[in-house]
Amino acid sequence: MNLGGLSLIFLLIAIALGFFKKMNTGLVAIGLALVIGRIGGIGDKAIVGGFSGKLFVMLLGVTYLFSMAQVNGTLELFARKVVALAGKRTNLIPIVIYLLATFLSAIGPGTIPVMALMAVFTMALAAEMKVSPLLLAPMGLLGAMAGGISPIAPTGIIGITLAAEQGITGIATPYFLNSLLGETLFAALLYIVLKGYKIKAEAPIKLNELPKFNKDQVITLIGIFAMVITVMFFKVNVGLAAFFVAGVLSFLKVAKEKEAIANVPWGTLLLVTGVGVLMNVVIKLDGINMLSAFLAKFMNEKTASPIMGLTAGIMSWFSSTSGVVMPTLIPTVKGIMENLGSGINPTDLISAITITAHTAGLSPVSTGGALALASYVANTHVSEEEQQKLFVEFFAIAVGGVLFLTVMAGLGIYRIF
Repeated sequence: MNLGGLSLIFLLIAIALGFFKKMNTGLVAIGLALVIGRIGGIGDKAIVGGFSGKLFVMLLGVTYLFSMAQVNGTLELFARKVVALAGKRTNLIPIVIYLLATFLSAIGPGTIPVMALMAVFTMALAAEMKVSPLLLAPMGLLGAMAGGISPIAPTGIIGITLAAEQGITGIATPYFLNSLLGETLFAALLYIVLKGYKIKAEAPIKLNELPKFNKDQVITLIGIFAMVITVMFFKVNVGLAAFFVAGVLSFLKVAKEKEAIANVPWGTLLLVTGVGVLMNVVIKLDGINMLSAFLAKFMNEKTASPIMGLTAGIMSWFSSTSGVVMPTLIPTVKGIMENLGSGINPTDLISAITITAHTAGLSPVSTGGALALASYVANTHVSEEEQQKLFVEFFAIAVGGVLFLTVMAGLGIYRIF
């Protein structure tokens, strides 16, 4: 029996159950890891060893800290104040939204929390200003994606950790810069194609009408700043630093602790670490080497990056970027390098996988696009016909993003840094 091939089938089953049955793929993966592990002669201790405690602590610490900032309204008020800086120059608002989402995502919350925040915020803003949601929502989502590959943000941590497990190190800075470059290029293209420079709003947000940060929110901002400084300049583990700051904030009662804990994206944490358990078994049974060799058959040094990017983008329409696509494809990079030779740049491939898969999340069947569409409908109560039209348009933007970034990967933009 080909155990490597069988392990890949188990991985596909986990992904399929997650998509079609709306189950948490991570929880399914842990259960399937037991079955295929026993078939392959892998003991329970080795199976459980695939659970990355280090990754879990980092993700939980960061998401818990920013959950507190979300619960007490700090992030939302900060976002409104920044957008208000555009004043009457409403054609700058999409640009401000993109930069704001990038900044917020990069300092720690990462893609999913900032996408959720920006989806709700931008769609309420679109309804209030009576402008099309097709520009504001993607700008907020793309910004969240761009900043989400920061070395202190969850998706960035996942990518760097997966690469390090394959012996690929030192990618943090170029990986992040590639994300900023790729998403910014697509955001700029959308701004031009959708004529963002012509936006004229009837009711721009006025800075002097917004409330000041209250005491709890000021303390929260100071705490976040302290966490970022500690991680960047003193090289403290981001999860531990976030837990320490969150503990201080909890002691000072700046946010409701129970609500903050409940607001942590537990499903995502279990998804990422659960798939990791199954992936560890797949690796032990040589499944990843088989997948790497299969993909390498269709590649050469010039086509490896766009093929990996397109594969990741298509997969991401049906599954989670950080929970499924990255843990599945990033471990193949080392094998692809061995099959194709030293001319392959690992950061190029890892960037293509992550950034194209991220951008696929603009789709209304993915988290980001779905949140944006639902938020806009809730704010405007548009007709069912209009909802269907928006659904198609959001999906078209997602497809355009995947194709655009596949072309960009083929042109070698991820080898610049």
